[in-house]
Amino acid sequence: ILTGIIVILTTILLLSGCSKTGRPAGNSRAPADLILATTTSTYDTGLLDKLIPAFTKRYGHEVKVLAVGTGEALAMGERQDVDVLLVHAPDAEEEFMSAGYGASRRSVMYNWFVLVGPEEDPGQAGAAENIEAAFRSIADKRSPFVSRADNSGTHKKELALWEAAGRQPRGAWYQEAGQGMAATLRIADEKQAYTLSDEGTFRTQQSTLSLLAFEIADERLRNEYSVIVVKNEAAGSGDLSRFLVSAEGQSLIKGFRAAGQKKPLFTPDAR
Repeated sequence: ILTGIIVILTTILLLSGCSKTGRPAGNSRAPADLILATTTSTYDTGLLDKLIPAFTKRYGHEVKVLAVGTGEALAMGERQDVDVLLVHAPDAEEEFMSAGYGASRRSVMYNWFVLVGPEEDPGQAGAAENIEAAFRSIADKRSPFVSRADNSGTHKKELALWEAAGRQPRGAWYQEAGQGMAATLRIADEKQAYTLSDEGTFRTQQSTLSLLAFEIADERLRNEYSVIVVKNEAAGSGDLSRFLVSAEGQSLIKGFRAAGQKKPLFTPDAR
């Protein structure tokens, strides 16, 4: 009986010292317990392979990276399952902050969204004067289009562009992948279809694809990334945010390139 009472008391004490995520409460967490939820684009491009080791070397915090769509990353932040977010959906981020889930939000970098498709350009997207005209032409001609359909920042941007074009994508020509960006690009390539991609992932994968990026100058294609510290008082989360916008972090972003390419994949934009 005495042994049973001791086990029960020990369990109660352990639970009382944990947060609702099952981690130690307050600042008693181990350095290796810092979790970053980020978009698949920052992961697939290899950018984090440059940033995270440099951060760990400077601050000593080990970081576990979860590469998901921005929508899922923000949901993880709401549940306080993660400590820091690196995401690219400004409207959703503002809602996240307004709801009180974030302690801070800072601009880190940007690149551009690109419309990619087959060289033959059956939807005549390359001749369009702006991005909404390109989307309208693809829809009107029922040219194959593959959507990420994963509530990511790229998917949110795609839906906004369909709305701006005055079209509701539906029918056999419009296919939903439910995948990350690299996988969606491969599917679009196999089907010789159009898709919307972030510039970084497309350029990283470009050598393996037959798809082309259509040069459409439109400010609405600007793709901004922010770092958000989740309001859960995790030790080290503020350090990671500060590092990404620091001179060192911004220099690493500026110098990061895909193999064989001279142009950086991202433009540092700490403000």
